[in-house]
Formats: sequence, structure tokens, C-alpha cells
Amino acid sequence: MDGHDTGRNDPKATLRQYLQEARDALLWKLEGLPEYDIRRPLVPTGTNLLGLLKHLAFVEFVYFGTTFGRPSPDEPPWSDDDPMFDMFAASDESREDIVGLYRKACAHSDATIEALPLDATGVVPHWSAPGNEVTLHRIMVHVISDSQRHAGHADIVRELIDGAVGMIKGNTNLPDEFSWKDHFDRVEQTARQAQERAAGTQR
Repeated sequence: MDGHDTGRNDPKATLRQYLQEARDALLWKLEGLPEYDIRRPLVPTGTNLLGLLKHLAFVEFVYFGTTFGRPSPDEPPWSDDDPMFDMFAASDESREDIVGLYRKACAHSDATIEALPLDATGVVPHWSAPGNEVTLHRIMVHVISDSQRHAGHADIVRELIDGAVGMIKGNTNLPDEFSWKDHFDRVEQTARQAQERAAGTQR
């Protein structure tokens, strides 16, 4: 089934489909991992799976809630003391807490998307005027872009943890019966060859 056929003639339904695919991918990347692995940082900037989900919960609450005068009572307070507090789960925040928060944020967003037309206007509280005046259409594109970007981060973090890969649950979008070791070696070899050629042209 090609999920992108959904709402082919309905712009809002099309945008909603792409947003939901990003959400589903992010939740799927947590499946089957122990507590430590969903929290541990895999790059120097601290990117981690559960932190990505927590961050995107705040994204959905702000852009589809406060922006359109529809704040959610489930949105936690923002911390002005730590600019990165939304990018990781505290030790006393459980997996269930963060996943539940994300699901509530998504449900609140969906209610806003359902209630408002694409040309409905709002104001993003942390953007500078006059660029902070937006439509629902623009915000849907913005949040899809942000969510898909972080879904890509989650792809790489999950692969670093246990080698699991794939685009969405039920569709890895990767070739079957493929030697990733051979492919890795081939890419490494071509990178070295390109570097040697570049060094040669600079002599």
C-alpha cells in the first residue's frame, strides 16, 4: 500500500499523512530497546532517541497549540534555566511518560488541524515579527520538515545502537539480500580514491 496516495486531491490530508509517517517512524525507532539505549547519547551533541521524542512533543504543543490560541493543558512548562532540557529525558521521566506526552501532543495537534482551515492564521510566540504571523499550511510544512529531519537523526542513532535500519515499520525501503559490508567497503574505497585524486590536482 502506498500511503502517499491518501488524500491525493486533499492538500490537508496529504500534509497530515506525511506528518503521521514521521511520527510513526520516530515511535518505531524506540521499539525493542532497553532503557539505557533509548536514552544514551550517540554523538558529541548528545542526540538520543527518547530526547528526540520529548523535543518533538514540545514542537507539536507550541506550533499547533499556542500558535493558534489553542494551548493544551497537557503541555509541560518550559525551562529557562537549561536550553537543552527538552532534548533528553530526566532519570525520573519514564519511557511511558515521554511516549505518552508525545501522543497527547500529537492528538492535540490533530484536533487543531481538524478544526482549522489551511489558511487559518496564528502567531508563533518565539519567532520575530513580522515573520511570526503564519498560516496553518505553513506550520504543517514546518513541523513535517522538523519531524522528518529528526526521524533521520533517529535512523542513524538506532543503527549505531544495534544495527537496526528502515524507513517505516513494515517497509525498510532497503534492498533485500544485500551485502552491507561489501557496500561499506566500496564506499570507503571510492572516498579514498576521490581524496587521492583531489590531492593530486592540488600538487
